[in-house]
Amino acid sequence: MSSDDARLIELDRVSKSYTEGGRVRTVLHDVSATFARGEFIVLVGKSGSGKSTLLNLVSGIDAPSSGDVRIAGRSLVTLDERARTLFRRRAIGFVFQFFNLLPTLTVFENLWLPLELLGRTSPGDRSAALDLLAHVGLADRRDTMPDRLSGGEQQRVAIARALVHDPLLVLADEPTGNLDAETGALVLELLDRLTRRAGKNLLMVTHSDEMVGHADRVFRVREARLVEETAGR
Repeated sequence: MSSDDARLIELDRVSKSYTEGGRVRTVLHDVSATFARGEFIVLVGKSGSGKSTLLNLVSGIDAPSSGDVRIAGRSLVTLDERARTLFRRRAIGFVFQFFNLLPTLTVFENLWLPLELLGRTSPGDRSAALDLLAHVGLADRRDTMPDRLSGGEQQRVAIARALVHDPLLVLADEPTGNLDAETGALVLELLDRLTRRAGKNLLMVTHSDEMVGHADRVFRVREARLVEETAGR
């Protein structure tokens, strides 16, 4: 594999500013970084420092004010909104703090939805989805509605949903922020294990010291810059 092939995420002099109340607020300024395939990256920093903004730029939810974001060599800034949406649907899995499961769908229907949106509804796809549900320990809850699950169970469904379409990249924004410490530790271990098992990149915003200890690389967002710190191992 060449060095270019090894790069999955490239941030090239990325800046992002917003206008608030007639004033310009710079959240990220001239950020450059490269993340290799298979790496587990943790982003830390104060609330409002720009961590979630960085995830939004990597996913194509938002566009930078200047600079370029490339995923697997593809520039997101050259894509229009529809093309970015289709790219995100195929290439990225999300895990959020508040689970974001659809309340009117069962556990399996929530898991199945990303595949349906991609037109992947073969028996093999269904079997793989059920296998993934078993890996997160919820095979017996496939027909359950989300409101009948605990917070930890809902987040396990969300992890399975993030991986079911075999994305290039998994983005997690404070995935344990709505869980107690013990449940959060179990969810983090599961997320780490399943993404590594699938050979996926994981880019996570977290305040969890435990998760920092699992990361391959740790970056702090501070004063609109991205600074690499020493990983926990």
